[in-house]
Amino acid sequence: MTLTLTAEELFKSAYENRYTWDKNFPGYTCDITLTNPQGSYTAKGEIKASLQFEVSGIEDETAKKAITSQLWEITIHRVNHSFEKSHGENTFTFGEKDENGAIEILVGGAGEGNQYKVNNNVVSFVYRKIGNSIVAINTFGVLNTDEGYLSEGYDSIYLDPESKQPKGGKTVFQDTFEKINGYYILTHRTITSEENGQPTVTEYKFTNIVFG
Repeated sequence: MTLTLTAEELFKSAYENRYTWDKNFPGYTCDITLTNPQGSYTAKGEIKASLQFEVSGIEDETAKKAITSQLWEITIHRVNHSFEKSHGENTFTFGEKDENGAIEILVGGAGEGNQYKVNNNVVSFVYRKIGNSIVAINTFGVLNTDEGYLSEGYDSIYLDPESKQPKGGKTVFQDTFEKINGYYILTHRTITSEENGQPTVTEYKFTNIVFG
């Protein structure tokens, strides 16, 4: 892909290259196992065809909240929002090209101050305001499918919007997907975070996946 495209065209192409679930997605149920330094917890999860979700069969409220957060994370990235719905009020201009060949996309309009990078038709970096923070997400591992790409390895860090200094440590995600019943489904996620300079590993396993 060459720079004969505008910044908006380049970004739109990468945005539309993300893997999402189609309108025929039937939903599924699964067993979920959360393992962290506090212990191991199991729950039942359901993602509906509407992409609403439920967690049941678990009493520990902290673990339930963590598992619920994962289902939210899964569904929000599989929703097939149009580019116009997500970015119709934004404008885009080119920034710099980094050492890996990724091209910086600077956002104006409603998303003023946000930034992205595009590399090989993949959104490889996100710098975006969320609430009273800025989140910076760097993708370093990608699964390319015939239906779009999935991020398999990425890290994130939250920044103070004024000072741009980190609010806490970096979190690293490693994801594994399997194609089941025609859909790519997250089956394993490892999250490594820093607490007081020490790495903390949290693992999620999604098994017994049943569609419809």
